[in-house]
Amino acid sequence: MPELSRADHSVSPPRISLPRQYNAAHDLLARHLAEGRGDKLAIIDDAGRYTFAELAQRVDRFAHALKGLGFRAEERVLMCMLDTVDFPTVFLGCIKAGVVPIPVNTLLTSKDYAYMLGDSRARGAVVSAQLLPTLAEPLAASPYLERVIVSGGDAGAHLDLAELIATPCPPFEPAATTCDDVGFWLYSSGSTGAPKGAVHLQSSPVHTAELYARPVLGLREDDVVFSAAKLFFAYGLGNGLSFPLTIGATTVLMAERPTPAAVAKRLREHRPTIFCGVPTLYAAMLASPELPGRDEVAMRRCASAGEALPAEIGRRWTEHFGVEILDGLGSTEMLHIFLSNRPGDVHYGTSGKPVPGYELRLVDEHGAAVPAGEVGELQVAGPTSAAYYWNNREKSRTTFLGPWTRSGDKYHQDADGNYVYEGRSDDMLKVSGIYVSPIEVESCLIQHEAVLEAAVVGQEDVDRLVKPKAYVVLKPGVASGPELVEAIKAHVKLQLAPYKYPRWMEFVDELPKTATGKIQRFKLRALGEKR
Repeated sequence: MPELSRADHSVSPPRISLPRQYNAAHDLLARHLAEGRGDKLAIIDDAGRYTFAELAQRVDRFAHALKGLGFRAEERVLMCMLDTVDFPTVFLGCIKAGVVPIPVNTLLTSKDYAYMLGDSRARGAVVSAQLLPTLAEPLAASPYLERVIVSGGDAGAHLDLAELIATPCPPFEPAATTCDDVGFWLYSSGSTGAPKGAVHLQSSPVHTAELYARPVLGLREDDVVFSAAKLFFAYGLGNGLSFPLTIGATTVLMAERPTPAAVAKRLREHRPTIFCGVPTLYAAMLASPELPGRDEVAMRRCASAGEALPAEIGRRWTEHFGVEILDGLGSTEMLHIFLSNRPGDVHYGTSGKPVPGYELRLVDEHGAAVPAGEVGELQVAGPTSAAYYWNNREKSRTTFLGPWTRSGDKYHQDADGNYVYEGRSDDMLKVSGIYVSPIEVESCLIQHEAVLEAAVVGQEDVDRLVKPKAYVVLKPGVASGPELVEAIKAHVKLQLAPYKYPRWMEFVDELPKTATGKIQRFKLRALGEKR
C-alpha cells in the first residue's frame, strides 16, 4: 500500500514530503479512513449526501470496474460530467487504477469534443446523460473509443455507471504509480482555438492544497466548501475536490449552471463557510434580486480567480456580506492559484502577492527582468506546473521554460509588492473565467452569409468584466441594422459554446491591417477605449 503525503506547516513555504511510490487518489481518501473520519460528511450534491467511507467505496468500485473492462495503466478516459458525486467517483477511480482521467468543459460543441477525443485517443468516455445528445456523434465517430459509460440517466446502448458500481467489492489496491507519473489531463484553450492537453502529475493536487488551500485560503476540516466554478476547471477541481478531500472538509456540488438564483439557493440551504466564484458571477449576484442577506449565509471567506476581479465588485461584496474576496491568479498549466491576496491583507484591484512555494518574475519580450514598477510578462515557477502539452512540442517548448512557466498575462508590481493585472500577452480573452480565442469567433462570424470580414476584441461591460466585441465588414449590398446584429449573434451561438458570442457588434467599412494583411486588433482595442 503506498504511503501518504506529509506536510509541515511550521515553516513557510510548507515542507511537503511525498514518497516515491505515490497514488493521489489513495492519498486523498485513505488518510481520512485511517484517522477516523470515515463517517464524516464528504460530499453534498443535488441528490444526496456521502461520507468519506462511502466515497472511498464508490471510488474502489469504479476502479474495479475499469480493471474488469480491461483498462490498462496510462490509458485515457475522457470525462464530460456535471458536478455530482459521480465526478469524484470517476476521477479518483481512474487515478487509483492508474488510468488517466481527462475532465473536459461541459459547455462545448460536438466539434470540440471530436477534436479532444481524437487528440487524446481516449479509449473510454464517461458522460452525464444530459450531455449525451451533444456528444453522440463524436463518440460514435471516434476510432479510438471502445467504452462509453453514462452517469445519471438512461444509458441506452452504453454502460450504466450506477450499475457498474452497484455491487460491493473488496478495497482496490492502488496502482503502482509514482509521484512523477501522469495523474490526469486538463485541456486549455490555445491561441488558435485548438485545445491543448496539459499533462499533470500525481503529485500536483496535494501540493495545491498544502501550498494554497490550507495556509492562504485558510481551509479547515470543519469547513463546508461551495465552488460555483465547476470541477472541469482547474480552479473548480481544486476548490471542490482536491482541497476538501486533502483537508477533510465537506464539499457542496451543484450540477446546474451557476446562475445567481442557483448559487443563492445553495448559500442559504447548505450554508457553506467557504465560497469560490469568478468575477462575472460575483457581479451578477450583486445585481440580482436573489442576493441573500448577510444573516442568511455562513460565509467566512470567499475566493475569486479566472479573470481579474474589478475593485468595485470586491468592495461592494465585502460591504454587503462583511466577507473579503481573496482574488488571485492561477492557470490550467499551474493547476491552481499561485498569486493571491491574503485574509486581512486584501488590496482590491490587485492579484496580491506570490503564494509561498511559488516564484514569480516579470520579463520583457527578450526574457530580461523589467525595472521595478514597469509592465512585464508574468512567469511562474512552482511544483504544480504541468509536465508538458500532449502532442504539442512547439507550444510546450515556448510555454514551459525549464522551471518557469509563461502565464501569458502582463502585470506590474505596485509600491507594496502587489501584482496588478495589465492584460493578456496575446489576443486571447478571458470571458467568465474561460479563455476565448478571437480567431475562433472570427472564423465563425465570416461563415454568416452577410459577413465579409470580422475582427473580435475584448471590451469591458458596466462591471468592468471583459466580453467579446465584434467589428464586422459586410458584403457589398448588405444593409446593416439591429435585426442583422441579432441574426449574426444567433448564428455564432449555434456554432460555438454560448459564452463565446460577441455581446456587441459594430459595422465598419474596413479593418485595420498590417502590410502583410494581419488584423491589427490593438488598434480596434484602442478605438474602443477612446469611445
